[in-house]
Amino acid sequence: MTLPHCDTPPTPQEAADLRERYRVERERRIRPEGPGQYRSTTAEFGYFAADPYVPDTAEREPVHDVVDVAIVGGGFGGILAGARLRTQGVASVRVIDQGGDFGGTWYWNRYPGIHCDIESHVYLPLLDETGYVPEWKYAPGEEIRRHAVRIAEQFDLYESALFSTTVTGLTWDEPARQWRVTTDRGDVFRATYVITATGTLTEPKLPGIPGIEDYKGHTFHTSRWDYGYTGGHSGGGMTGLADKRVGVVGTGATGVQVIPKLAEDAGHLYVFQRTPSAVDVRGQRRMSPQEVGADRPGWAAERRENFLRIVSGESAGRDLVADRWTESAALLEKLLPSFRRDGEPDFESAYEAADHATMNQIRERVAKEVADATTADALQPWYRYACKRPTFSDTYLPTFNRDDVTLVDTADSHGIERMTERGVVVGGVEYEVDCLIFATGFSVGVSGITSGKLPVTGRDGVELLHTWADRGPRTLHGFTSIGFPNLIRMGSLQNASSVNFTNILDEQALHAAALVAAAQQKDALVEPTPEAEDAWMETCAQGAPDHEWFHAECTPGYYNREGRGRPNGPTAYPHGAVAFHDLLRRWREENIDEALRPKSGTPA
Repeated sequence: MTLPHCDTPPTPQEAADLRERYRVERERRIRPEGPGQYRSTTAEFGYFAADPYVPDTAEREPVHDVVDVAIVGGGFGGILAGARLRTQGVASVRVIDQGGDFGGTWYWNRYPGIHCDIESHVYLPLLDETGYVPEWKYAPGEEIRRHAVRIAEQFDLYESALFSTTVTGLTWDEPARQWRVTTDRGDVFRATYVITATGTLTEPKLPGIPGIEDYKGHTFHTSRWDYGYTGGHSGGGMTGLADKRVGVVGTGATGVQVIPKLAEDAGHLYVFQRTPSAVDVRGQRRMSPQEVGADRPGWAAERRENFLRIVSGESAGRDLVADRWTESAALLEKLLPSFRRDGEPDFESAYEAADHATMNQIRERVAKEVADATTADALQPWYRYACKRPTFSDTYLPTFNRDDVTLVDTADSHGIERMTERGVVVGGVEYEVDCLIFATGFSVGVSGITSGKLPVTGRDGVELLHTWADRGPRTLHGFTSIGFPNLIRMGSLQNASSVNFTNILDEQALHAAALVAAAQQKDALVEPTPEAEDAWMETCAQGAPDHEWFHAECTPGYYNREGRGRPNGPTAYPHGAVAFHDLLRRWREENIDEALRPKSGTPA
């Protein structure tokens, strides 16, 4: 891939000055406690345990039966796994999710203005299979949620699903060759195979602001939007805020979407910002089926693969999506842990020049669209493009031209100083608010398994996290591990990644279903050989890209553990998603026995 063209690359002195400006801006925002500056949402804020969409969970009898496959998680990962299993002919599939329906993150997140920032025609999976064609280039959240339901209905995943249910334990029964699954609803059932698809953005987090418990106003997190208080719906119309002073904490991807909607409806809106997002052009518009080629069989798969190739640094020919993701794709080199570039002389200097040009364009856009010079200065992002997830909006920046919107920059105090009964204190000034909304995101990579909330006990009573604590995570392709038969994990660990993660999940679902089908056909267990697991760990370790230095210099955020850096290591397949998917397809044809073992005996 050719780097974005830079007509006027910075001189050595300009580049040095810019690096120094980035360093100074980083130091203004760094906090010594790193990720410890956030707190769990479940301890003091019990409303996170409630489901606002199914407030009264119906009583039911506990389930005590046997299924072929239990899938933990009803988001797109679990839905796609179920759909691909059905295609393989697996009849008995049960999905368990703590939400009241399918959808995962799109079930919980229904805040005003919510959209996907990846084009809908490549983000929404199984468009070819369902015959659905999105209307908008970037789908609103409710359309995405309904598509999740559409897939689940088409592939009969509602049949034995358990909703409003949390899996509390997975225990391998060696004599029975089955997993014992327990839940918080008293269910105790068995499954021959378990697929975990618990996601990476599932645990909401709150800032550990001193005095947060003292605040007497109304609070909620964007992932549990309180429409009972605000009124309205995801499109707006929040009449309950007409006479309210509303504060928003957080200006990341969620804040960029929700803030313009709140500005329309609140009496006055205060936006508390520590680090501004890089806000690029969205270009939202309607798209006809003819424009995306939906009259051709396989159109969606072709478009999805084209996007994946471009954002993975591969040759793709014509750019079918043609948005700011694909235009700035080369700058994702440091964003993805499985994206590397070898053999290009002077790559880093060319990369820095391209980065400089792109970020200058983004900063210049702020200056053009925001009238007040002081506000515009505070909204300009001073860091490298891949330091934080890029955001896109046509309405965010003009919002700050409203008289009823106040930007409160908290960088000089490294964030909000404290909270009182009445509001928020920044720089010694108290901002009284009737309602405070936390757009503070999620604990990245913390799922039920990795957090310990979902204990997994394998052969001989060995717990998965204990095994990983001793030697680090060890897998074959990120899916399976020795000592945990018939357990297949979906996610980014030692797998591949992309900005379009539903594409990744669908490839994982295809692989998981193929493993189950092969094990059933050969009357075997899904469990890798020691040689295959060792070889995969060596593959991930040898090719790990050297991005540690880059993230150590970035402004604090979840990419670099709030400024503490992101160490190099075997966390992902190092040669990109396209190569990984090709590898898996060949492996399924030629070497799938490496992930199987006879039911009699144990691995060497």
